[in-house]
Amino acid sequence: MRLIIKDTNALAGQWAANHIAERINAHQAKSDKPFVLGLPTGSTPLSTYKALIELNKAGKVSFKNVITFNMDEYVGLPQEHPESYHSFMWNNFFSHIDINPENVNILNGNAEDPEAECAAYEEKILKAGGIDLFMGGVGENGHIAFNEPFTSPEARTHLVSLTQDTIQVNSRFFNNDINLVPKQAVTVGIATVLASKEVMILALGAKKANAVQQCVEGCVNHACPITWLQTHQNGILVTDEAAIENLKVGTYRYFLEQEA
Repeated sequence: MRLIIKDTNALAGQWAANHIAERINAHQAKSDKPFVLGLPTGSTPLSTYKALIELNKAGKVSFKNVITFNMDEYVGLPQEHPESYHSFMWNNFFSHIDINPENVNILNGNAEDPEAECAAYEEKILKAGGIDLFMGGVGENGHIAFNEPFTSPEARTHLVSLTQDTIQVNSRFFNNDINLVPKQAVTVGIATVLASKEVMILALGAKKANAVQQCVEGCVNHACPITWLQTHQNGILVTDEAAIENLKVGTYRYFLEQEA
């Protein structure tokens, strides 16, 4: 596992954006097949999306032959709701790049049969040839997408009930009213993410320091889903300085030397 440490949120986002652009360009130089990209929502990836938009507008990367799969979506929230992940992605990323709307895949949180929706999503990923690079974020409790602590590492896309901690954290997007936060979501599973050819997780800010320490220095642990990143042969954890404050000095120096 690689650990990329940048001074600020913006610099970490720029590194992640450059890495995605490099992967897309390298793929498109040798294949006509679409590059398949997994994407998250939330505040963490915003600096990466901003940098990717700038790269696209500058002609340094194109999304015309890119297929995307988002990590998750709330259940029962209308797609047009400002806090739905459909709205988030189009407002913050897709509307600003040259992607074909038909290549955008986001789980339907209003499907009549959520389990069938989840199974169909896995089938879509399979038909697309699997995910080349899955970018994700990590929650304060170590969750990836909506895979909360103690989620099976074998889980594929599934319906999940959100923990009280996650509902509390996400209430900041719903006028700090936990009663407005949906109580369920549909999400890719840990196994879905780990099946990707490359996994890049962003962890930014001091509130993610415990999750980062567990991922880098701890053991693989069902109680902290981010630790499963250790098992991926092409896993990358991208952080800012605030997120690595709990690491040992020796660990910090080791990873800086590896990327020098």
